Amino acid sequence: MSTTDDGLQQLARFIERHPDTLVLTGAGISTASGIPGYRDADGVRRGRAPIQGPEFRTSEAVRRRYWARSFAGWPVIDQALPNAGHRALAHLQAHGWLGAIITQNVDGLHQRAGSSDVLELHGSIRTVRCLQCDARQARAEVQAQLQALNPQMVEVTAAPAPDGDAHLDPAWLDSFRTPDCPRCGGMLQPDVVFFGDLVPAGRTAAASELVSRASALLVLGSSVMVHSGYRLCTRAAEAGKPLAALTAGKTRADPLYALKVTLPLQESLPLVADMLGTPCQPECV
Repeated sequence: MSTTDDGLQQLARFIERHPDTLVLTGAGISTASGIPGYRDADGVRRGRAPIQGPEFRTSEAVRRRYWARSFAGWPVIDQALPNAGHRALAHLQAHGWLGAIITQNVDGLHQRAGSSDVLELHGSIRTVRCLQCDARQARAEVQAQLQALNPQMVEVTAAPAPDGDAHLDPAWLDSFRTPDCPRCGGMLQPDVVFFGDLVPAGRTAAASELVSRASALLVLGSSVMVHSGYRLCTRAAEAGKPLAALTAGKTRADPLYALKVTLPLQESLPLVADMLGTPCQPECV
């Protein structure tokens, strides 16, 4: 493990040797954009357990809790902007130093930063789908629907939590009205993989194919404690591909890394771009 500029030099050489490196990102790349992460430096999940997918679909109370907290927390996601880490990653990719990106994040900030070939492993919080007719709509449209249904919530403020959640006073839940599909009246769910649900088979296959095609894997800002991300690391290791990480704290894949650097992403990735001879100033600041 390295926390020095020498570590970044080693990371630059790793990328130089493997310019088709597959990138796997996690919440750590978005915390500098104001979106809280799930875990502390030891990889332990903070706060209360997240909502489980089966509970969301079977319990009206759980859906009410989800949508009320999401109503309060959505502005954090909606107003978040890519930070220097996102922009430097897009810059490195555009200049041929990195291959595809698999992200465990649902915030859409990689695309907003200009990255291409991004696979959202756990879906996108910016889209909502109907579980009955499969219609999709923008999360911003659902926010307007929620506001119309719950005018008493307009002035409510709450501390942000990961992925558009918020720490809302439970007293607001009893009167909260949940949204229905405007097309068929069916149940709406954010187009994400909830805890307790499986990543869709087609998406899992696409991620596995990206691992098989890349010559190396770089983990950015992820503890890879969730199995879907960790499995990509073990798959790469089993195939004899080298792994590196630029991430803070303990990760589940620590024994697999040939190199691990623990410096802040938003400061480090622009420096790596400089070391590779493709400076990304001023667009990466």
